[in-house]
Amino acid sequence: MKERCDFAVSLAKKMGALTLQYFGHNVNVERKQDGTPVTIADRSAEELGRKLISDAFPDDSILGEELEDKNGSSGWQWILDPIDGTKSFIHGVPLYSNLIGVQKQTASGVAEPMIGVIWIPALGCGVWAGKGTGAWEFFNDESRTCRARVSNVDKLEDALFLTTDCYDFDLVGREGAYDELEEKCRLTRTWGDAYGYYLVATGRAEIMIDPFFEIWDAAPMLTILREAGGAFCNWNGEETIEGREGVGTNGALKEEVAGILRRFPKTKTPRR
Repeated sequence: MKERCDFAVSLAKKMGALTLQYFGHNVNVERKQDGTPVTIADRSAEELGRKLISDAFPDDSILGEELEDKNGSSGWQWILDPIDGTKSFIHGVPLYSNLIGVQKQTASGVAEPMIGVIWIPALGCGVWAGKGTGAWEFFNDESRTCRARVSNVDKLEDALFLTTDCYDFDLVGREGAYDELEEKCRLTRTWGDAYGYYLVATGRAEIMIDPFFEIWDAAPMLTILREAGGAFCNWNGEETIEGREGVGTNGALKEEVAGILRRFPKTKTPRR
């Protein structure tokens, strides 16, 4: 476990360093079938991550956003999002992240999230956690590593509510949930993608919500937020990275937020 934790943090930094070679330059942007953007930086970072994982843990499986799945026999699976926030990346906004999640198949056949890393290379900071290790904020300067803890805010009127894009709520027919949270929370901002979950895990925000996303967007979040004292769940309050939606909170506000969200079921399927 410790070996994989250490490796995951190192890997995130290496993938991040590669993306920085392209950041701020006029890279060519392609559109995938779902309409989302992809660049050479996305693909190159994932290729690097896959090679290094395969060299270090050849029997582990790998799932990534940009390339085909790699099967394994060890029961361990790595989940990679080489650039979370590609739209920020291509516009020179430094809030994109490199995401790594690791899960292990249990005796009952269930995949359990074990390790999570969010690394924000352009800012030189991130957060990682392993099951039972606590969550840790880390930096380019390793001497600054410190324990990551969620805030103790327990009232929506004092909370900072984050999301990646306000319009995403409309795309799934849940704009009412956004309107109510915006009205009840102290402040609302679109400091989103994985950066929003980083802010919740380190006590700088209380709520981060994505109305829809994929497993590689969610893979690190459950472990990190749980170990930081918070919670990550779907709109029904179930703690999972496979719900194709995400709700990160400081824990104290989980039930109140989940209560609001349950009143607004999805009525549309988003076209990305």
